[in-house]
Amino acid sequence: MYDVKLIEKQAKEIRRLIVKMIGRAQSGHPGGSLSCADLVSALYFGVMNVDPKDPAKPDRDRFVMSKGHACPALYAALALKGYFPMEELDTLRDLGSILQGHPSALKTPGVDVSTGSLGQGLSVANGIALGAKLDGDDYYVYCLMGDGEIEEGQIWEAAMSAAHYKLDHVIGFVDYNHLQIDGAIEDVIGNGKIREKFEAFGWNVITVDGHDVSQILAAIEIAKRSKGLPSLIILNTIKGKGVSFMENQAGWHGKAPSAEQVEQALKELED
Repeated sequence: MYDVKLIEKQAKEIRRLIVKMIGRAQSGHPGGSLSCADLVSALYFGVMNVDPKDPAKPDRDRFVMSKGHACPALYAALALKGYFPMEELDTLRDLGSILQGHPSALKTPGVDVSTGSLGQGLSVANGIALGAKLDGDDYYVYCLMGDGEIEEGQIWEAAMSAAHYKLDHVIGFVDYNHLQIDGAIEDVIGNGKIREKFEAFGWNVITVDGHDVSQILAAIEIAKRSKGLPSLIILNTIKGKGVSFMENQAGWHGKAPSAEQVEQALKELED
């Protein structure tokens, strides 16, 4: 059903593009962008019903990158998918660029929701899905959240709402890399037992290796078969995945690599 090899190949290329973009811009968030590359690749090159030739087609699936600072992963996928020329990636965070530091639905082809203020994306995903349900539409809304982001109270209001309205076409993801800008999740505000918390709020919850494409795809199929309740897929990931000196280092949450570090990272990703 899915071309796993293609998705894995594109995930690797997404990681290479993330490093190159942020290195050129000397600004951005490499750690959390690299950790979600497999999920983004699985969605855009396997799961989602989207068409770059018709970005606004009514029956398309929607993606909400609630952890908006990880947008380099999204931009790379959109360029590889054909939403805009690859050359645009060289303008990340430039003044007037269509690729700003957080996703903009007004500027970037293929971006459905402007995000950046953490905690708001799931509420927006619920609104889109509720509108679809009222209109009798059948598309899915996928929402990627950060593990630090779910410390926001609005996430839990949205979790209650999704369950209350039986939004089974909302599929959420938590990029569980255990690190946020200020350090380890457990040291900042421990949010352990994420699975049990979402289950208590009425969600169907699945936990997978967030770097195993086959597991991600299988979990999404299970989520689609869950009727009458929203689903959450917890992605156990590594911040900075694929680049040895960035992996599991909170300091790479929002720091750009030097030219030498870019060269090293690209070599590692090629190997």
